[in-house]
Amino acid sequence: MSIVFLNHAYLPAEEAKISPMDRGFLFGDSIYEVLPSYNGEIIGFNLHINRLNRNMSAIGIRLEWPHDEWMKVCKALLEKNGLGNLGIYLQVSRGTAPVRSHAYTKDIDPTVFAFSFEINPEQSASKSKVTPYKVATSLDLRWARCQIKSTALLGNVMHFQHGHQKGFNETLLYNDHNELTEGSTCNAYIVKNGVISTPSLDNHVLPGVTRHILLDLLRRNDSMQIEERVILMDEVFAADEVWVTSSSKEIIPVIEVDGKTIGNGEVGDVWLAAQKIYSIGKRGY
Repeated sequence: MSIVFLNHAYLPAEEAKISPMDRGFLFGDSIYEVLPSYNGEIIGFNLHINRLNRNMSAIGIRLEWPHDEWMKVCKALLEKNGLGNLGIYLQVSRGTAPVRSHAYTKDIDPTVFAFSFEINPEQSASKSKVTPYKVATSLDLRWARCQIKSTALLGNVMHFQHGHQKGFNETLLYNDHNELTEGSTCNAYIVKNGVISTPSLDNHVLPGVTRHILLDLLRRNDSMQIEERVILMDEVFAADEVWVTSSSKEIIPVIEVDGKTIGNGEVGDVWLAAQKIYSIGKRGY
């Protein structure tokens, strides 16, 4: 989209200028969020901004904007770029320092940048309309603070490219104990005998907003059994269903992992039920 936000100003993207001495550029010293919106309605706004604030606090960036200020920016970007299916990208870097140094002072003014971009329409709760994924797997070689949504995504980029260059849609990651962590761009789940399981949150798993909304909605439904636990990769290959979630993709069924068919190779009934619940309930967040 053509109009972006940079440090309290709205301007054409080609006119937005950030100093090459900005620590976000030099070190990836910045935090980001991606919020989905459909026809002007933002999903999970408070959850996203709460996580943004937690992550800024975790790395010591000082920017005390109230939620209303962030909402004003998001709404303005949607209005200026046309309503529809849009993602809103928010980024806060530590800011620009006169000298490149690993150490930083506390008096740097943060750089705030935001823009909107087109995303896919809302996921339909229909087996015939969803496009399932085929994914690769890889040993998780990222840093040990994956719970922080940092723009320093080189590890994620390399893992995603590992699968992409082989024709896969995503790469599922596992640790040295052969335990599933997450995907390079998403959270991951398995279904076995009707039970939905996902890795417990720790420093190797991003606390995804879609993950939070989905699990909360499913737990309110008496027909769904949910577990947050250690999942071995052997369980992934033996699962009846595998899913991945993210804010811009919602819930995507996975029918193949490393060339091995998951379940019967078709989109599962539990995914269909979960997607129906998510589609109806997500607007309450």
